[in-house]
Amino acid sequence: MFKKHTNTVSCVKYGSNELSNTILSGSIDKSVCLWDIRSGKQIQVFNGHTDYVYVVEYSPFVIKNNIVNLNVICSGSFDNTIRFWDIRSNKNQLYVIEDEEGYGIYCLKFIVLKK
Repeated sequence: MFKKHTNTVSCVKYGSNELSNTILSGSIDKSVCLWDIRSGKQIQVFNGHTDYVYVVEYSPFVIKNNIVNLNVICSGSFDNTIRFWDIRSNKNQLYVIEDEEGYGIYCLKFIVLKK
């Protein structure tokens, strides 16, 4: 059992590859949590959204020289933002995409583009 959110959990995503022993969760409490499946303990909490978090995702974030950084997660919220977080850098937010006229972010999907 994973307990740390202070309100309803709205989304959960299981990790894969190097992060296969983790779970991400987003909540109506406006936070995103990263959990260790084996211990059941919270690894980190990410705060920054100003409204409900409806979607979390492990991101294939590409950095210089097309190197994929598997330590990035992202979250979408009713605050009309998608936020990218580095799970290694003490909860630092990497990047924000904002839609000022949107109706909230309810889903995210990363696709692999082939050359």
